Amino acid sequence: MKDLKIAIIGCGNLGLSIVNGLLDTTGFKAQSLSVTKRHPESLFHLEPLGVTVTSDNISASKDADLIVLGVKPYNVPHILKEISPVLSPDKQTIISLATGVTLEDMYKHLPAEMAVFRAMPNIAADIQESITCICGKNGDASVEASIKELFNSIGISIVIEEHLMEAATVLGACGIAYVLRFMRAMTQGGIQIGFDAHTANTIVNQTVKGAAELIIKKGIHPEAAIDKVTTPKGCTIVGLNEMEHHGFSAAMVKGVLASYEKIEK
Repeated sequence: MKDLKIAIIGCGNLGLSIVNGLLDTTGFKAQSLSVTKRHPESLFHLEPLGVTVTSDNISASKDADLIVLGVKPYNVPHILKEISPVLSPDKQTIISLATGVTLEDMYKHLPAEMAVFRAMPNIAADIQESITCICGKNGDASVEASIKELFNSIGISIVIEEHLMEAATVLGACGIAYVLRFMRAMTQGGIQIGFDAHTANTIVNQTVKGAAELIIKKGIHPEAAIDKVTTPKGCTIVGLNEMEHHGFSAAMVKGVLASYEKIEK
């Protein structure tokens, strides 16, 4: 990827996270990166680093190997129509970050032989801890590897089938909000049993981080880890059973399904 030129069209918060991840990638040159925004003033701080900042989507796209579309879904057709005259289908790849815009939707405005991908990061990209789900068409192994390397700069990436992209949005993107809501509730419980808000929040934050790292590093199922802390007649199993009695797991599953049904409509 260090030899590739990358353009991020419509560089908002997510695009800026990608920029920061790329600039932290060993061997990547800032001079290989162009970013655009209708009003690019908020991106001018990148220029001293060597990044090209412009409002001209066409000039940014013309020589880029990977073109990342960071615009809202309703703007994707407009952007593709705008830049399509300068695209080289045999040399360039389009990557859309827009929820709900399918590969088929994009090919309506692009040559059929062009490599086109969709990618779904989440807001943890801002600290390089995103999970990014990727799908695409017409990209060979080297193109796919370059795209994975791009998104690995902001966390980790996996390749999935396109029909799962909306589900990936729910689990990976909406899922951040689900976990944060759980953390808020856990903090509130901590306050009720005696902690001040700051201390409760500190304990909850590290507990959630530790739980995730335990599962990742040990490679175990969550239920196996739960078994390690639920002793007979102990306080943990009492708390878990009370939560389940009030529909904790059922509510979580229903929330996931509700978000998915909303996207599918």
